[in-house]
Amino acid sequence: MDKKTIAATIRNMQTAVKKHSPEILTGIGIAGMITTTVLAVRATPKALILIEEKKDELEVNELTPKETVQAAWACYIPTAVIGTVSIACLIGASSVNMRRRAALATAYTLSESALKEYQEKVVETIGEKKEQSIRDAVAKDKIEKNPVSNREVVIVERGNTLCYDTVSGRYFKSDIDKIKKAVNELNLRMRDEMYISLNEFYYEIGLNGTLIGDELGWNIDQGYIDVSFSSQLADDGTPCLVIEYHIAPRYDFSNG
Repeated sequence: MDKKTIAATIRNMQTAVKKHSPEILTGIGIAGMITTTVLAVRATPKALILIEEKKDELEVNELTPKETVQAAWACYIPTAVIGTVSIACLIGASSVNMRRRAALATAYTLSESALKEYQEKVVETIGEKKEQSIRDAVAKDKIEKNPVSNREVVIVERGNTLCYDTVSGRYFKSDIDKIKKAVNELNLRMRDEMYISLNEFYYEIGLNGTLIGDELGWNIDQGYIDVSFSSQLADDGTPCLVIEYHIAPRYDFSNG
């Protein structure tokens, strides 16, 4: 194996370790805590023997707390060391995750700002009607790439019109009035609560939450929930309303 191959292998390993450092630190921390418990249990009998020997040496029936610690502390040195390292690993994993979340939130905000400026400039340049026709074309592409024939349609008992949510990629039955009512009610709540999660929107229109639905949402500082509808035909010929979000649900929304 030549030097370049070795260097590349080392770089790949460093990259992998850095990428998965939270998981690695968490695993080490958990394993360390388990080991700490085992060592503490094993050290206790030896510590009790040392305490009894100390009693015999001092010719007393009971030791003071200070004397007890002095007699037995050495037995717990490995336990204390591994316990300290384990706690440090768990704190380190949490710290790395917090930094990554902060970086992701910053990157998301910058991207969102750039997209908003781009959309505004598009409307200004080509006009609202042409911009809407572009949105309709994009909506058509989305349902063509995610045909209803390959997807489960969620029945929410809130209307009979086929709808497609562009964020979760789900088809469900509802209607414009019910969705608009849900948006209005959530925007009213947002005046008091300041923010609304994406899952709360889904619950309001009768859908189940998603894994990322609690991580994305809207904050009143960035604007209210604002959706529009594009009328398209699904691949089976069924009329379909494609839900578009003028203000996309954002990461770290609860912090403004």
